[in-house]
Amino acid sequence: MDNKMNNNYMDNNNMNDNNNMPPADKIIVALDTDNRETALLIAKQIAPVIKTVKVGMELYYSVGPSIIEDLHKLDLRVFVDLKIHDIPNTAAGAAKSLTKTGVWMWNVHVAGGLKMMEKARESAQEVAKSLDIPMPLLIGVTQLTSTDQSTLNEQIGINEPIQETVVRYAKLAKAAGLDGVVASAQEVPLIKDACGVEFITVTPGIRMTDSSVDDQVRITTPKQAVELGTDYMVIGRNITKADNPYQAAVKIINSFA
Repeated sequence: MDNKMNNNYMDNNNMNDNNNMPPADKIIVALDTDNRETALLIAKQIAPVIKTVKVGMELYYSVGPSIIEDLHKLDLRVFVDLKIHDIPNTAAGAAKSLTKTGVWMWNVHVAGGLKMMEKARESAQEVAKSLDIPMPLLIGVTQLTSTDQSTLNEQIGINEPIQETVVRYAKLAKAAGLDGVVASAQEVPLIKDACGVEFITVTPGIRMTDSSVDDQVRITTPKQAVELGTDYMVIGRNITKADNPYQAAVKIINSFA
């Protein structure tokens, strides 16, 4: 692995000491576009102040895994958000492929079950060891921040309060050896109580007070997310759709610094 990729990792142990983390390091900018040039332009604009970006389904499926190498060349950490949810062997294969790219973090969906998560983790560990690269952070998706109580009960078919479901999924992810979970910032205190303060929380659904909520339901502002104890917050449209993404990023950092 080249120096760019090594620099991109930093030290995951240090990154987990989140009480001492600079505010900007808590932000992951979601590059939610289907265009490589647009994604890289935004990445270059925010790189002086924010060092972590998210590659989700839209970008990954449009341009392929080569976008990860492009972002590494900018000395950015990359979180690949594909929410892997399949039979254990297929999830294990995906884990191998993603780990080989040298990403900082990637995720599975906890609904895939304990065995699937364990197989994914074990495969990632095997690849990291064989290539002599750091093990990426592996986190599990609990419930999407667009899911409300009625959707959970009436459509997904889980007949319990949404916070109970999120905590139950978080406990399962921890039992599988994952590093943390994706959840709304509203659920972070419950997750930390159930799984320990060292268990990482990554929280989407972050909105400024003067922005629209779009398709999100369980949302918070950046300042509220920090006060609730989140480790990382995923912010997309408030930065990427701004006329000046750099200035928007600085404004958000200053809002809770």
